Amino acid sequence: MKIICATNMPFVLEAFSTLGEARILEGRDISATDVRDAGILALRSTTQVNRALLEGSQVRFVGTATIGTDHLDLAYFQKAGIHWCFAPGCNANSVSEYITAALLTLGERHGITLEGKTIGVIGVGNVGTRVVKKARALGMRVLMNDPPRERIQKSGVRSQNGVEPDESFVSLDRILVESDIITVHVPLTKDGPDKTFHLADADFFSRARKGLIFLNAARGAVVDTPALLKALDLGQVGHVVLDTWEGEPKYRTDMLARVDLGTPHIAGHSFEGKVMGTVMVYREACRFLGVPAVWSHEPLMPPALVPRVEVDAAGRNDEVVLREVVRKLYDIEADDRRFRDSAVADDALRAKAFDRLRKDYPERREFQYTTVRLKQASSGLRAKFDGLGFL
Repeated sequence: MKIICATNMPFVLEAFSTLGEARILEGRDISATDVRDAGILALRSTTQVNRALLEGSQVRFVGTATIGTDHLDLAYFQKAGIHWCFAPGCNANSVSEYITAALLTLGERHGITLEGKTIGVIGVGNVGTRVVKKARALGMRVLMNDPPRERIQKSGVRSQNGVEPDESFVSLDRILVESDIITVHVPLTKDGPDKTFHLADADFFSRARKGLIFLNAARGAVVDTPALLKALDLGQVGHVVLDTWEGEPKYRTDMLARVDLGTPHIAGHSFEGKVMGTVMVYREACRFLGVPAVWSHEPLMPPALVPRVEVDAAGRNDEVVLREVVRKLYDIEADDRRFRDSAVADDALRAKAFDRLRKDYPERREFQYTTVRLKQASSGLRAKFDGLGFL
């Protein structure tokens, strides 16, 4: 059986070669000709998988190593009898660490103390749950908004993502009025009661607390770009971090020029996050085929890049110490610099550079693989490191 796999999926060849003849192609370049005689597709969000790609092909299984599915035509899959899967939660921890690094960096740049600030988390699924935990570890007051999960909560059913029935959700209005910081972690949906397309629009920003810090690492089209630019002009929004961009990979350079931190849709690109995406799609493909999942990624995992960090906390502010350690593992400002350096005027070249930055993204490991040895640290600081996921 022929299997088409997309680039930027660690160990994808090793995994899917156990199931058939695996071929790796650039995700955005996969064509109808490429998939015509394939039985399985394993890919990421850069491939639009729809009738135009699949009609007349032998494809019966599509797996995306991502938490989003807006690049998949699920209605067509159902009509065509194509089984599909995604990888919810595979990179959730990676995104929450990205948000942590972004907040600590903004704090340093602008003299903002995070502890005591109110953060509104819109979307409390696999990613948002972890963002909530890390924000609380940083001493922030957290407000959560998630209408679908609030309905689950009211039903009294225990949530699989760790949000229990006694967790308190609040309205979007309250999030906007009370939050110093808002971070968005929702799927992209264009209709229905929980539509998220252009959720952050002119009305959204006009109702927010003046000087808002706004972060989006969900989907680019959750934000109405002109509305955000205007909110910045008016001072309604003070600082912005964007990892996802409306129209990407052809993002707007005027938007990039206005953000404090801009990155090319790599918040979830920790090595572990990408590996788990591959693993989840592989295992579901095995279930679909009715064969045992014999391949394991564990023997292939490289050692941690930074296995141990020692830091003296004596007389130092907690957030200064946290920033120092986090930066050793993940320098978000380096991602921002590389992205800005790639922002050429030509739309086509800029789009190619966006994809290249994602494909060639340097290895980033998660906090859980680094042991932090603290000297003369308070119990509070130790608890913050524990809450962020360090060993």
